[in-house]
Amino acid sequence: MTKHKIYTMSVAKVYPLYVMKAEKKGRTKAEVDEIIRWLTGYSQEELEVQLEEQVDFEAFFEEAPKMNPSRALIKGMICGVRVEDIEETTMQEIRYLDKLIDELAKGKAMTKILRK
Repeated sequence: MTKHKIYTMSVAKVYPLYVMKAEKKGRTKAEVDEIIRWLTGYSQEELEVQLEEQVDFEAFFEEAPKMNPSRALIKGMICGVRVEDIEETTMQEIRYLDKLIDELAKGKAMTKILRK
């Protein structure tokens, strides 16, 4: 079985698109970073190293210091698929991140996005 193309894509390649999507809706890069740190457990410095080193999505999630257990509370549709129903772990992590960025761009409060 071949891996989905997104697995081998650099997070640094997609990251500016996340930031642009957020900024278009009046949100900030700092909020995007906060979401990524909340989801993965990376510190800001660790996140910046991952981006600098062009780490791919698969390694990015495999090497994440502490995936947030509250991510299981993320529900809803992304790309026509319910995130909670995705069985492949790495794809589910990627879609969780996509869903959180969507929520940010839709104006949802950070406390709700971060499931606090």
